[in-house]
Amino acid sequence: MYPTLIRQFNRTLSNLEAILAKAEAHAAQHNLQSDVFLQARLAPDMFPLARQVQIACDAAKAAASAVAGQVAPRFADDETTLATLRERVAKTHAYIDGLDLTGPVSLDADRLVPAGYPPDKKLRLHDYVVVRQLPNFHFHVVTAYALLRHWGVPIGKGDYLGQLPLVDA
Repeated sequence: MYPTLIRQFNRTLSNLEAILAKAEAHAAQHNLQSDVFLQARLAPDMFPLARQVQIACDAAKAAASAVAGQVAPRFADDETTLATLRERVAKTHAYIDGLDLTGPVSLDADRLVPAGYPPDKKLRLHDYVVVRQLPNFHFHVVTAYALLRHWGVPIGKGDYLGQLPLVDA
């Protein structure tokens, strides 16, 4: 089950990277400063686009690392352009791709892992990945999508979902 979840993280990260590329192209086509998107918000009390992407990447790294029995690497939150946000997504994707889930890692769903927040609590691996990290990851990716859509980037549901692996039946 967990390798499937890791594939889902990677698939959605690829879609996020493509959405950010479309935002760059849209900005260039309309002579916009693409970096203005980084501070875009739908409400005054929400995180801007840059932070949404950073948190999505961190959620995927943390969950994948927990499954692999490793500590996630820390990335500096210093992205200042859509291009550097795309680099962060690509770096996260590469990290997750490089994890070895075939070794002596315990994929026991009841293994306890740090909850992240609150810092003194733990969750069962299954609950950490499926109940906390996966929804948190998708929340921030879809929020990034909504911010770009709100600012006129021509993206749709198909961009969020990506190419479906259809087969002839």
